Amino acid sequence: MNEYESSGVAAGIGVVGGIIYLAVIVIAIIGMWKTFEKAGKPGWAAIIPIYNLIILLEIVGKPIIWILWLIIPCVNIVFAIWLYNLVSKSFGKSEGFTVGLVILPFIFWPILGFGDAKYLGPSAAEAQNGGFGNNPFNNPNNPFNKPFDNQNNPNDTPPPAV
Repeated sequence: MNEYESSGVAAGIGVVGGIIYLAVIVIAIIGMWKTFEKAGKPGWAAIIPIYNLIILLEIVGKPIIWILWLIIPCVNIVFAIWLYNLVSKSFGKSEGFTVGLVILPFIFWPILGFGDAKYLGPSAAEAQNGGFGNNPFNNPNNPFNKPFDNQNNPNDTPPPAV
């Protein structure tokens, strides 16, 4: 094989790789488009770079100032993962789905958009979990949130008066 043949093979591999890359991006955008429509937002917003972040912030109920955090290098990684977690929580999904959105967005955005997930709103995680930990006393399932005068334990009852 001479140098002309090998460069042709390399160009072919590059073209095929580029087509596959564009197909993966298009699949992720289509999934994001359908997810936006499920949340009652315009689907076309998924293809506009900064505007799609603003729409995601509206979907999860966070302030627009988060755009600043999403464009600062290194900080944006943390806030993007946090934003994806809030998106998955707004659709009733777990943290495992967040990991999927971060690692394989071309698979998990279409699952979210075309699947049976219902948009529950920005407060879905707060409603399901009793809050994000802002107030530890608002969770009725917390074993440490018992009143001090709990009379359910028979050892705590005072002796009868004679």
